[in-house]
Amino acid sequence: MSDVARNARERPREYEVTVDGVRWETPDTVTLQLDFGPERPDYRAGQFLNLDPHQFRALGHLVAYFQQHKGRKEPARSYSLASAPHEPRVAITVKDEEFIPGLTPYPPLLSPYLVHAPLMGSRMKVLGFMGPYVLPDDVEERTDHLVHVVAGSGAVPNFSILKDALHRSLRLRHTLLCSNKTWEDILYREELDALERAYPDRLRVVHTLTRETDEARFGPTVRKGRVGEALLEELLPERGTCLVYVCGPAITPWARKKALETHTPATPRFLETVIGHLHTLGVDDKRIKRESYG
Repeated sequence: MSDVARNARERPREYEVTVDGVRWETPDTVTLQLDFGPERPDYRAGQFLNLDPHQFRALGHLVAYFQQHKGRKEPARSYSLASAPHEPRVAITVKDEEFIPGLTPYPPLLSPYLVHAPLMGSRMKVLGFMGPYVLPDDVEERTDHLVHVVAGSGAVPNFSILKDALHRSLRLRHTLLCSNKTWEDILYREELDALERAYPDRLRVVHTLTRETDEARFGPTVRKGRVGEALLEELLPERGTCLVYVCGPAITPWARKKALETHTPATPRFLETVIGHLHTLGVDDKRIKRESYG
């Protein structure tokens, strides 16, 4: 495909879609199945789409309030695709974001509505598809081991990438390391178990939990604590040849601004911490792909 053709294919466009499936993944997270009609959309695993909050009448007063206090128009929100291109429906997974006084400047606007409103059968406009967090076309020439390191809803684009790579029978082994607070917080737990059983030579899934007191009761693939250097060293024996896709919470623009104002360094979050560990272990930055949220 020529560069012109590829750019035309990837140029985002607006679609009107129907929510024709709602699945609860965890107590605060849902997957919305989106029907694009007879036209099959063209996208790549790992990309995202945008939703403009102005289109939802129920949010009108909140949007106006936030815009008055922020002094700017509310932007669209981005949601990673949970689906892979071969699947019949495009899907996004949405987590009801937390509001922590003193740590987050404003309550979430769109995610609580998408999670808790009765959206089955409703119509909405989406802008898609965007994002460079995708597999390179020559991934099989670059590596035979793809390592996914994710936290919370950072699992969403990697789930899309994993399903796509397995479906296309790419010559890759996958190690998926998922960090969550509790066992209930793990996204796609049953689907990942099924994929691991179906592809035992190509997929290994490891969970690490930070707030469980007895992680051993969940099985031998579950570890306790945060993703640390020792665990990454164990799971990445080929640190010079693997590709690592890292997705999870990162330092927010608001936190960076506050750090500048107070002349104090911003506290690293999951993304910065994991990438620091990878660099310490000798993983070249060119072999690390990253996607952040938060």
